[in-house]
Amino acid sequence: MKILTAWLAALLFLVAPGETWAQVGPGGGGGMGGPKGPNLSGAMAKLFGEHTGFSATLEMQTKMGNNPEPIVMPGKVAFLDGKSRFEMDMTQAKGIPMRPEQAAQMKAMGMGEMIVISRPDKKISCLAYPGLQSHVEMPLQDGDGASADAKFKVDSTEVGKETVEGHPCVKNKVVVTDDQGRKFESTVWNATDLKNFPVKIESVQNSTPVTMIFKDVKLAKPDATAFEAPANSTKYTDMMTMMREGVMKKMSAGGLSQPPK
Repeated sequence: MKILTAWLAALLFLVAPGETWAQVGPGGGGGMGGPKGPNLSGAMAKLFGEHTGFSATLEMQTKMGNNPEPIVMPGKVAFLDGKSRFEMDMTQAKGIPMRPEQAAQMKAMGMGEMIVISRPDKKISCLAYPGLQSHVEMPLQDGDGASADAKFKVDSTEVGKETVEGHPCVKNKVVVTDDQGRKFESTVWNATDLKNFPVKIESVQNSTPVTMIFKDVKLAKPDATAFEAPANSTKYTDMMTMMREGVMKKMSAGGLSQPPK
């Protein structure tokens, strides 16, 4: 059991690498509470203009430490009135220091696929593992999401025209200022053939450059049920307990013979 607990702690560190790809968007917080996914609420939500609901394939790019190669995390995102849902497969990420056998083990454990749901309206985030039929809810930290009545000023300046993912775009430098005077700067590519939807966003978070590229964009509002914990999912009080009990269930069912060495 001690070996299993130690290995789970290492895995928790792997899937929650502090202030890196898991902390995307103005106001993203740090900490080891688990992956947070893209922060599309607060100041970031203002970059989407009139688009208060959409779904898309999202590619997040950032860098970790001194590694020259970027971390690339593909996934599916849904957004509705400040709420967001991001589905990702950690085994499909590029640039994360994970050996093939580690990725295979994570997948066998049911921990490769994750769903991160952000609910600023409830001041919580939900991290779910469909393969474990388990989830945990965590309070949003300061800066993770703005209150519903927060006010922002948006200043946009055109700096060029480019084509991104086949879409003709106007490239803008956008500065969002909150009601406390804090400024969040981004470079945004607004697709003119998608009602100016921002198909690419570049910003700097915690001194780290972050890029989000949206593909296969659907401007219809997603169903509200997408922002609830998955049905038939067991709720846990913390990450470590969820991971430990999930692994034990897999071992009992024969899905995992022993913790990897």
